[in-house]
Amino acid sequence: MMTTQDHILPDARREAIAALGTVLNPGVLDAVRRLYEEEQQALAAATSPHAVDIAYGAHERHRLDLYRPEGADAPLPVLVFVHGGGFLMGDKGGAESWINAHVGRWAAASGFMGCVINYRLAPDNIWPSGSEDVAAVVDWLKANVAAHGGDPDRIVLMGTSAGAVHVAGYLRLAGERAARDLRGAVLLSGLYGYTPLDERDTLYYGDRADYADRKPLEAVAGTALPLFVACAEYDPPRFQAEFLGLMRDRLERHGTMPRGAIMSGHNHYSMATHLGTRDRRLADEIRAFLRDHV
Repeated sequence: MMTTQDHILPDARREAIAALGTVLNPGVLDAVRRLYEEEQQALAAATSPHAVDIAYGAHERHRLDLYRPEGADAPLPVLVFVHGGGFLMGDKGGAESWINAHVGRWAAASGFMGCVINYRLAPDNIWPSGSEDVAAVVDWLKANVAAHGGDPDRIVLMGTSAGAVHVAGYLRLAGERAARDLRGAVLLSGLYGYTPLDERDTLYYGDRADYADRKPLEAVAGTALPLFVACAEYDPPRFQAEFLGLMRDRLERHGTMPRGAIMSGHNHYSMATHLGTRDRRLADEIRAFLRDHV
C-alpha cells in the first residue's frame, strides 16, 4: 500500500538540495547524483532495455536506446528523452551509468516506451545540430518504432536543460510539421530566448549577434503543440526568468498558459535526475500530461 511518504521529497534530501544553492558545476551535479544513487540503481536492476545503441544517423553519437514494459501488447506511446549537459557533454547512459537512462526506465515503468538519445555536442557541432538530431530521431521513430512495439503516431519529446533547448529548436525547424508528428513536448529548465546568451552558450550558438536569428523563442511561444513546462525552486535565476517569460508569452499569445510546474525542493540537476524515485510529484504531473495527449 502506498503512503503519503511515497509522494513527497524526504526532508533530509530537501535540505541537502537547498544547501547546494542555485549554482551549476560538476560538484553540484555529483552531489545530486549521490542523493539518488540507491533508488536509481534499484530501478536499473528491475528494468532491462528493449534495444540499445540503435543508429538513427551516420554520426557516432547518433544512437538511441529503447525501453518498454515487459509483456506489453498494444503499440505504446513513445516518450523521447533528450539529456542536458550545457551543449558540451552528456550521454544517454545505460548498463554502466544510470543517469539519463533512468528516464527511459521510468517511462517503461509508467506504461510507455522510453527512448533515450545521444546527439552531437559543441563545440565541434554547432547550431542547429542538436535540433537536427532531434528531427532525425523523430524521423527514425516514425519509420521504425512500430517494429519495436511503439506507436509512431503517439510521440512526445522531453528535454532537460540543453536537451530542452534542442527540443525547442526542433519546434523551430519543424514548424507546422511538429504538430502533425508529435502529440506534445515536455520542457524542463530550458532556455528559449528571453534572456541574453552567456559565454558557454556561444560555443553552440555562435556570436551573440547571431542569436536573434537562431533562438527558438517564437516557435515555442507560438506552437499549437501541447506543452508542459517546468523549472525548479533552486534553478539559477536565468532559468527561472526563462520559465516566467515563456509562461507570460504563451498567455499573451494563446489566452492561457501551458501546463507547468515550479518544483519546490529541487534544483537544476535534480529536476530530471529524481524521476523514478519516491518523490512522484513531477512524475505524476508528466504522466497526467502524457495520458491526456497520447
